[in-house]
Amino acid sequence: MKILIYSANYAPEPTGIGKYSGEMAEWLVTQGHDVRVVAAPPYYPNWKIAQGYGWPLYRRERIQQVDVWRAPLWVPAKPNGLKRVLHTLSFAVSSAPVMLRQLLWSPDVVLTVAPALACAPMGWLTARLCGATAWLHVQDFEVDVAFQMSLLKGRHLKRFTLWCERHLLRRFDKVSTISSKMAEKLRNKGVNPQAIELLPNWVDTAGVNPLSAPSSYRASLGILPEQTVAMFSGTWGSKQDLLAIPAAARLLAHRQDIQFVICGDGVMRPAIEAACADLPNVHLLPLQPKEQLSELLGMADIHLLTQSAEAEDLVLPSKLSGMLSSGRPVVATCHPHTELAQVLTHCGLIARPGCANALAEAVQTLADAPAQRAELGVHARSYTEHSFAKDSILGRWMHQFIVSRMPATVGVYTENKAN
Repeated sequence: MKILIYSANYAPEPTGIGKYSGEMAEWLVTQGHDVRVVAAPPYYPNWKIAQGYGWPLYRRERIQQVDVWRAPLWVPAKPNGLKRVLHTLSFAVSSAPVMLRQLLWSPDVVLTVAPALACAPMGWLTARLCGATAWLHVQDFEVDVAFQMSLLKGRHLKRFTLWCERHLLRRFDKVSTISSKMAEKLRNKGVNPQAIELLPNWVDTAGVNPLSAPSSYRASLGILPEQTVAMFSGTWGSKQDLLAIPAAARLLAHRQDIQFVICGDGVMRPAIEAACADLPNVHLLPLQPKEQLSELLGMADIHLLTQSAEAEDLVLPSKLSGMLSSGRPVVATCHPHTELAQVLTHCGLIARPGCANALAEAVQTLADAPAQRAELGVHARSYTEHSFAKDSILGRWMHQFIVSRMPATVGVYTENKAN
């Protein structure tokens, strides 16, 4: 099968949508499919075009047997609401001729990944012009998030933007998303329930395992074996409410047996560095190589997953699967009614969003209960193997790719047989 993936973010971006789009494409190739990708140059999470991708603006390369076509985009140094809109629109415009060129290739499926939703019209049009299945995969309800977090403002602008979003969503043959709450939101936006597929973000459970010995990162950071590590690893973005972590660390500064690690990069870097500058119990790490992921996640005794209350159930954090796969409990800031809270019922604790005291209390509770941590960690690993295993999830996805091409044929066959 010929599969065209239209995703602004793509490998070698190490985190977020780029990571998952890259792993998806590479997996499809191993299954014998012909895969092309139209993407922007790598820029995330640093919000800076990666070295070597500045020129030429348009290029074609091969990554792990995947045919990747690059189109330029504008990357603001300090992204805000309007700049983010212009950022996504720049790629939607620059990539349009590249997408139309794929008509000569005649793909069977055109999979558009949102964000950026601005790319959805061209993804849909390309599919229609070549008779392919038009598939939209929603990683994030970017419109809802933008307005709820006041990145975009205005009642009339919101009404118009949501109307455009609903109109686009309903036109695709298949619309998938990463959590059941997000699937419910798609239904509320008017998407045909029969068109909705649940396809969670996955983790390579063979590549991220519970460690049998202390992580080498502990020694390199000077963390003693008897100290408890509470760690966040991922993109430093505004939706993560990351400043709650140094605030909680400050409240627990008297507990020398508890150390905090914040690993990653992103637009929040200056604010995080400033908040942690005088905290001896906080260690900052840059993004680490993919090959070290199991060792990195295994350093934690407790994983931290903070997020803004405004973004609850608009996105299920992709980093969750890796945290659980490491066999460690998670402390997340979320309300009890959210899907994240349901996942963590037997895998961790939740704390009230926006409350550093609640986060500090949850960390302290698990730090003082090693037996409880171990039990929650066992449940976390088991849940991952059952719900987030890479081959299982992508196998179901591939099945739906095939099914999406069948309905018309099946209908004709059934009608003829009845006659």
